[in-house]
Amino acid sequence: MLTTRRQALKTFTAAAIASTALGRISSFAQTPAPAAAPKPPTGPFTLPPLPYVYDALEPSIDAETMHLHHDKHHAAYVNKLNEALAKEPSFVVAPGSNVDDLLKNLATVPESIRLAVRNQGGGHSNHSLFWQTLSAKGSAPTGALAKALDADLGGLDKVKAEMAKLGAGVFGSGWSWLVLDGGKKLTLIALPNQDSPLMEGHYPLFGIDVWEHAYYLKYHNLRADYITAIWNIVNWDFISKRYDAAMAA
Repeated sequence: MLTTRRQALKTFTAAAIASTALGRISSFAQTPAPAAAPKPPTGPFTLPPLPYVYDALEPSIDAETMHLHHDKHHAAYVNKLNEALAKEPSFVVAPGSNVDDLLKNLATVPESIRLAVRNQGGGHSNHSLFWQTLSAKGSAPTGALAKALDADLGGLDKVKAEMAKLGAGVFGSGWSWLVLDGGKKLTLIALPNQDSPLMEGHYPLFGIDVWEHAYYLKYHNLRADYITAIWNIVNWDFISKRYDAAMAA
């Protein structure tokens, strides 16, 4: 009788363990898979491709910086701009619209999203121009722009020195800019964060991004070295054409 009871106890214990294990397996099988990460919000604005490969601007700007700067930072400005606009569906922005028009008419943007449009839209506009003003070959100012640099600002060397000074003087993050003012005279300014010259009534021609993400991987805390190096890759051909178009408008 004792043997029978022991055998029964063993049989009961084994069955209980098997039942528990099956319950756990069933529980795991019924647990839903983690939700997929949400896709970036769709909207009227899209990330423009770089006009060159990531390492095209080396050694002045390294490939890893270009990858992170464009694919992560610029992409984030675009996504957050679309996200902000989605919060105000009554404020309709047509697909393919120019973000510059939003910035020039910022007062028409609903107040609830105006700051987001200023910051994220400014980041999108500034970077979209920035990529085009850089080139692997670099170049020199030509034509009417070259003459205007001499007449309005005392020549290219002075422009380089002053933009370096403005860029070094930005506290925190911002940009150093060569712009056309309202009277179509060349002017140099510095603006904080992602503020666009368009919001000041200026037309941007070339800006030096002095946010740390633009240079820190290669230059660390030496912002001045980055500003010096960037002059080797300025696409003055593009900037000259942009100047000519603005003067003819």
